[in-house]
Amino acid sequence: MQPHSTDLQELTRSLDTDVEKGLTAQQAAQALQQYGANKLREKKKKTNLQRFFDQFKDAMILILLAAAAVSFGIACYEANPREFFEPGLIVLIVILNAIMGVMQESKAEKALDALRNLSSPHARVIRDGKEQVIDAADLVPGDIIRLEAGDFVPADARLLRSASLKAEESALTGESVPSEKDANASIDEKAPLGDRINMVFSGCSITYGTATAVVTGTGMNTEMGKIANLLEGEDDTQTPLQKKLASLGKYLGIVALAACAIIFIVGLIDGLPPLEMFMTAVSLAVSAIPEGLPAIVTIVLSIGVQRMVKKNAIIRRLPAVETLGGASVICSDKTGTLTQNRMTLVKAYVDGEKDTEAIGTENSEQVRKLLMYGTLCSDGSVTFEDGKEKHIGDPTETSIVLAAHKNGMEKDVLNAKYPRRAEIPFDSDRKLMTTVNEIDGTYVVIVKGAFDVLSQRCVAGDVEAARKMNDEMSAQALRVLAVAYKTIDSVPETPASDTLEQGLTLMGLVGMIDPPRPEAKEAVAVCRRAGIKPVMITGDHVVTASAIAKELGILEEGDEAITGAELDAMDDAELDKRVRHISVYARVSPENKIRIVRAWQKAGEIVSMTGDGVNDAPALKAADIGCAMGITGTDVAKGAADITLTDDNFATIVDAVREGRGIYANIKKVVGYLLGTNIGEVLTVFFAMILWRQTPLLSMQLLWINLVTDSMPAIALGMEAVESNVMGKPPKPKNEGLFAHGFGVRIGLQGCMFGALTLLSFYLGQLLTGDLQAAQTMAFIVLSLSQVVQSFNMRSERSLFKIGIFSNRKLNIAALISLLLVLVVIFTPLMIPFGLVSLRPELYLIAFGLSLVPFVVMEIAKAIGLIRHH
Repeated sequence: MQPHSTDLQELTRSLDTDVEKGLTAQQAAQALQQYGANKLREKKKKTNLQRFFDQFKDAMILILLAAAAVSFGIACYEANPREFFEPGLIVLIVILNAIMGVMQESKAEKALDALRNLSSPHARVIRDGKEQVIDAADLVPGDIIRLEAGDFVPADARLLRSASLKAEESALTGESVPSEKDANASIDEKAPLGDRINMVFSGCSITYGTATAVVTGTGMNTEMGKIANLLEGEDDTQTPLQKKLASLGKYLGIVALAACAIIFIVGLIDGLPPLEMFMTAVSLAVSAIPEGLPAIVTIVLSIGVQRMVKKNAIIRRLPAVETLGGASVICSDKTGTLTQNRMTLVKAYVDGEKDTEAIGTENSEQVRKLLMYGTLCSDGSVTFEDGKEKHIGDPTETSIVLAAHKNGMEKDVLNAKYPRRAEIPFDSDRKLMTTVNEIDGTYVVIVKGAFDVLSQRCVAGDVEAARKMNDEMSAQALRVLAVAYKTIDSVPETPASDTLEQGLTLMGLVGMIDPPRPEAKEAVAVCRRAGIKPVMITGDHVVTASAIAKELGILEEGDEAITGAELDAMDDAELDKRVRHISVYARVSPENKIRIVRAWQKAGEIVSMTGDGVNDAPALKAADIGCAMGITGTDVAKGAADITLTDDNFATIVDAVREGRGIYANIKKVVGYLLGTNIGEVLTVFFAMILWRQTPLLSMQLLWINLVTDSMPAIALGMEAVESNVMGKPPKPKNEGLFAHGFGVRIGLQGCMFGALTLLSFYLGQLLTGDLQAAQTMAFIVLSLSQVVQSFNMRSERSLFKIGIFSNRKLNIAALISLLLVLVVIFTPLMIPFGLVSLRPELYLIAFGLSLVPFVVMEIAKAIGLIRHH
């Protein structure tokens, strides 16, 4: 049975559904068991065992295992049981590293899965006779769904009713123009996909109109499911920063291998045991390269993203976190983002009157009629539950509906008494909405929308007086809608703007206010301090927008406010010249938004743009950071955006930028920590071999230091709280590298410090004891403990005494574990296989003292300003 060609009654009967009441909860549950979740087959995830073996694909790990095999072979040849410890320890360390790698990958994947679930699409469905919003994954064949402009189609469905419906189906049919749909069309059974105009298909989107439909196929049984195997795999989840770090790792590998080759050759020339030199060179190569860096960065990003969720920002793509930290311009919608989105109708003007009338509970007959017509031409509704108002739909419409309710006119009663016979839904290009209602036996066309658009379509009424009143109301920061009407003889089969929205009689104006959010003013001030330019973009009147922008601090002395028409009149060169001085854009179209984004990008800025409508999707994609509205945003807008704001709040964007800066700062700390300590290890062994022809650290000791000091403190460092002054600095330039502002030099100098301290401890150990093992023990203590101390130094560019030395609880735990593991090797019988010996008390004190030198050096450097962001 083909759903597009089957009789509608027969189709609904076969699906065992009621077109008015939908399925019952019990039917839906049974169908979900029968058909499964409404999801495309996912790419098979790797098991933990597969992940474990993947860890051994790394070239450095393979070299290490080869070294262990050589060591094991020699141990067998020499038949010395003590010689088996070294290859055994290497294998143990490699396995521990692999286990930690699996844990890191699993943690990162779980975090990303949780985010995908948070941003999963929803569907409006009728079940048990009630409309409800459910996860699209829970849809089943037979469900009755409702669709409107901006929705993604959640499953294949046959249309029951449609009004001016158009769907974007290029993903399936390749047609670039939206397909016009008709619920009443009769379609041939063999009609190609693009001609099935009585169907909507999963994965496509509604660009215009409204519809009710019955689900006919879900999951892999949809048209999209049939070609799912041909679809491309998931996007590369690696961020630009991770890719840079991966290539940096390869570069370091080459440098480390060159150093190892020199060390090995020098050792052989001086007659040192070849196996010992080989093991030292190999272990140094492995410990010198921070192989875990990209994985640790993924975890830091994922943890940061989870933190953002708690602040009402859902990140859809990891690279957006990096970009967020550099945002320098935030272009924001006014309504609901900078304001409370609680429109309240406060004034009305009726054509022919001299002044406005305040809205109350007993308005004049003329105003009551204006409110009645406005309510009939609205899709929004207001319900009352437990004495609380619940506004459903567009806030401007619900303010009209509420004002009518206050005057004793209920929307449901009005709709029943004066039924809607046709409609042309609102869209942002026309800025109008039209309905045809049957009022007392006459067909009345009611049109509401922006005054400057509607006034051009009126042939009766005092338009000039209304224009003056419109300007007065707008100057008071009121949002003004005009209402007009005309009568017609019959309802047209296909309602069209060209006929219905012409030759109108102006009825009047309604003025509503949407007060600024209290937190928005502070958020704008934070933007200014952080070097971020806030820009207001709105469909509202320029006078209204300017009044709100001035109150919030967006429109300052010397700034401009312009309209979409003025923007259209500018060429790109003029816009590029003036863009830095324009803070408010009023009455803009979606195309204008793209021009604004591109003009700022040409100026070298990183632009964040908010949007909620279908037509905003191109601008959201064009922006460096697209922010979709979680409450009022359409599915299409959310799909195009990098971030969804679950509370539609401007302050949330600013919070997200703050978190983004904090995450980027934490990644820099982790990179600086790992590279600095690894450089220290390379320099220690290299110069000891060059200067004294002795190895200050055995391969086992180096590997133990690498395991103990790498992952745990690094991950804990990545969880550092966002510093309080992070929004007191200007954003980083677009093309600024990770090692800019002397950061790379500082890492190199810190590596030199670790190398110098370890070499000094090795020299003192030789000098004071004359024993190589004692000197190596001192070098081991200093290098391992100084790196644990360094993890605290890297927490901030400010003094640890100012931020609290032990205020990062996770780092305290990681450092304590690392310290205990070092102490276990120093003070227990494990010291023997590690090639360590007991020292005199004063030598322990010297080693522990040298381990604390990095703390003193870094605190002095911070105090005199050597370590700060320039």
